[in-house]
Amino acid sequence: MNRRRYRSRTFSKENRMKQLPSAGRLGAVAFFLGAAAGHVAAAQAHDDHVHDAKARCDTVIASVADAGFSDTVTVTCDNGKAIISSDTYPDHELMTGIVGTNEQVPVPARQYDAPIPLEPVLGDTPQTRDAALGVAVNGVPIFDYTGGGEMTEADLHHYQSRHDTFQTQQLDVCGGHAGRGDDYHYHMKPVCMIAQMENAGDDAIIGWAFDGFPIYGDNNPDGTAIVEGVLDVCNGQADETYGYRYHTSKDAPYIVQCLMGEVGDLRELPRTAPLVDAATGRGVAPGRPPAGGVDNLVFTQNEDGSRSMDYSYEGEDYYIRYSPADRPDCYNFETKTVTNGGEVKTGEFCR
Repeated sequence: MNRRRYRSRTFSKENRMKQLPSAGRLGAVAFFLGAAAGHVAAAQAHDDHVHDAKARCDTVIASVADAGFSDTVTVTCDNGKAIISSDTYPDHELMTGIVGTNEQVPVPARQYDAPIPLEPVLGDTPQTRDAALGVAVNGVPIFDYTGGGEMTEADLHHYQSRHDTFQTQQLDVCGGHAGRGDDYHYHMKPVCMIAQMENAGDDAIIGWAFDGFPIYGDNNPDGTAIVEGVLDVCNGQADETYGYRYHTSKDAPYIVQCLMGEVGDLRELPRTAPLVDAATGRGVAPGRPPAGGVDNLVFTQNEDGSRSMDYSYEGEDYYIRYSPADRPDCYNFETKTVTNGGEVKTGEFCR
């Protein structure tokens, strides 16, 4: 008897309910219902979490596909991030119009994997970086408008005229240039890319910031003009669909200049691997901008993969030329630059 009573008390919810006073039974019912509701709510939250991440993944994929860049840019989603992968080398005119050259040329990256959080969280402190803050839908990295190193939070609130890459004529007609790692990237509105987009328009996403929020053009997605003073210090504003969005603009900062969303560790965000000397394994020292700029800079791209950047400085001609080497991601260079005093140099360099 004692054993049976023990089993009944231990395993039968119905018997336990009968043994409770009325008030106790009501309380127990409420407890069990509450517990069940809690499990349902947790399950629903999990489903919403998965649904939101999948929906954002689909949106990132569509932003690349609808623009017409799926043949050169891939998007995969895993571990809460959409990875936009490319060689960072766009299929449009490059380097034309540059006066303030740093004597670097665009060379395809081995593989540039840009991580876009699928469930972004808006923060309250802008974050800066002396490297890309996002990536365009054609796979080209997007930097802030300056070329003078990482900005402080105080710098964000003051126009950096000396380091404005546009005003100092460091950018080509497409809004980009080759950086210290011979990596092509944008510093302002990528007008040549936008001209290529199959879905070009105010409602088209032109890129994604590394905090997971989209980047649009000069207007609101509905085509209306952005009221002066609405954009914050990072060149963004609230968005009903995504929570937040960035914009390009005709005046500085021209494009996203900081990240308002949370980012785990800025140091883990991608950088294009620099070129190294195939013979020594050592990195290549960056060029130095010729004082006062150069004249008649022309960048030529040939079907065999060879490229040439030709320009003149103080009446003398200079150039940087390269062609694919036998080894993958390696190139044979011949250069005559102001940085090297006009000395002709050759060598094989690899990503």
